[in-house]
Amino acid sequence: MLKRKIESVLEKWKGSEHKKPLVIKGIRQCGKTYIVQKFAMENYESVVYLNFILEPDKKSAFAGNIDVDTIILNLSALIPDSRFINGKTCIILDEIQECREARTALKSFQIDGRFDIIATGSLLGVRGYGKSEKTAGSGQDSVPVGYETVIEMYPLDFEEFLWANGINGKVIDTVKSCFKQESVIPEGVHKVMMELLYRYVIVGGLPEVVNTFLETKNIELTYQMQRNLIAGYEEDMVKYADNADKARIRECFESIPKQLAKDNKKFQYSVVRKGGRSSQYISSIQWLEDAGLVKRCYNTQITELPLEGNSIKECFKLYTTDIGLLMAMLDYGTQADILKGNLLGYKGAIFENLMADFLCKSGQKLYYFQKDSGLELDFLVRYKGECVAIEVKAKSGKAKSLRTVLKNKDTYHINNAIKLGKYNVGRESEVLTIPLYMGFLVKEALEDVIIPDIDLSLLA
Repeated sequence: MLKRKIESVLEKWKGSEHKKPLVIKGIRQCGKTYIVQKFAMENYESVVYLNFILEPDKKSAFAGNIDVDTIILNLSALIPDSRFINGKTCIILDEIQECREARTALKSFQIDGRFDIIATGSLLGVRGYGKSEKTAGSGQDSVPVGYETVIEMYPLDFEEFLWANGINGKVIDTVKSCFKQESVIPEGVHKVMMELLYRYVIVGGLPEVVNTFLETKNIELTYQMQRNLIAGYEEDMVKYADNADKARIRECFESIPKQLAKDNKKFQYSVVRKGGRSSQYISSIQWLEDAGLVKRCYNTQITELPLEGNSIKECFKLYTTDIGLLMAMLDYGTQADILKGNLLGYKGAIFENLMADFLCKSGQKLYYFQKDSGLELDFLVRYKGECVAIEVKAKSGKAKSLRTVLKNKDTYHINNAIKLGKYNVGRESEVLTIPLYMGFLVKEALEDVIIPDIDLSLLA
C-alpha cells in the first residue's frame, strides 16, 4: 500500500464547508483510481463507483435530463445494490473524460449538495482532447466552470518513494532539517539516501512500476513494466490525437533521449527529423505536455523575477515529467550502469531530468538560462523570494557559468545559487552545495500575505 500526499488534500476537501465536486486529473497510471477508492471506502458510509471506460453502459444514467434526482434514479436502476444517503455517500466518476454529460452534471451536483462527488480523468480527456469532451453538435465545451475544484495528481515524488521503501519520518525530518540549517548530513543517512536516490532514478514514481520493484527487486521486470506503460501512452496518441499529428507526436517523444544527449540541450526540431521545423512539431509537443508526459523548460531573457514574464516561449528544453519514463526510453542495462556508476557523459542528462522531476512534482514550472556565448545555468527557480540559479553536477566539479554569473551581480542579478552533486551539505560564499537527493526540497515556501486596511479617513 503506497502512501500518497494527495490523501491529505482529499481529507481537507471533505472537511470543507462548501465543497464543490472534485476533479482529479493526471497522467495515466499515476494512481488516481486506487487512491480515490481507498479514501472513499475509509471515509463514507456508502460509495457508488462508475468507470466510464470499463462500464460504458453507465453513461446512460446521464442521458437526457441531468438533474440530480433523475441521475440518482438512473444509477439506482443500473447499480442495484447502490445506496444514496444524504451527506454520507461519495459518488466516484472514474475516467470522466469518456462521458461529457457526466462532466456537465457536476454543476447539478454542486448546486444540489446532497452527495460528495469525486471525478478522475486523464489529462488529455480533462483538457478537452477527443470528441467526448465536446457537446455534440454545438462545439461548446462541457466543463462546468465555477462548479468544480480541479487538482492535478502526479506519480510518486521522491519523498513518497522514500515512504514506500520504509524510510521513517525521523530520517526524512533529519534530511529536511539539515537542508534548512545547511548542516552536514550524518554519513550513514547520506549513504542510504544516495542509494535510494539511484533506485528512484531507475524506477521513477509510477505506482505500478514502484510496486513491481518493491515486490521483486528485479530490474528487468521493472523495466518491462515501464515499457508496457509507455506502450499504453502510445495507444493514447492513437486514440486522442488528430490523424495528422500521430506520427509526429511519437517522433517528438522518442527524440527526447537524443535531445538531452547534446551539449546544448535546447530542443531542436532537426533532431526529431532532418529538416524538421517548429510549424510541423510544436502542436505535437503541446500534446505531449497536455498528456502529462513531458514538461518544457523555457529559456529566459534575463535572470530576474518573474521568470514566467521573462521566458522565451520558442526556446526550451524538454524533460520527461517522471524520471522513470526517461530511463525506460534508454537501452536496457542503463539501470545497472546507474547503480554501478558506469555511465559517462549521459549521466549529466539523467540527473538534469531528475531535477526536472523534482520541480514538476512539486508543482513548479521549469526555466533555465543560456546565452550564445555558451554561458548556461541548468535551472532558475524562485526561492526565498529571489531568483536562484541551480546547477546539477553528475560528478564533483566547478561550474564555470555559475561563477561568472555570481561575479557579475550587476548584470545578472543573481545573489545565490544551489549546486547539487554527489557531495554532502556545505556552503562556499553564495553557493549552497547539497546532495542530489535534496533536490526535492528546493521549492518556495508559501506564506500568507496580509493586506492592511486602507485608511479611508484620508479621503475626508
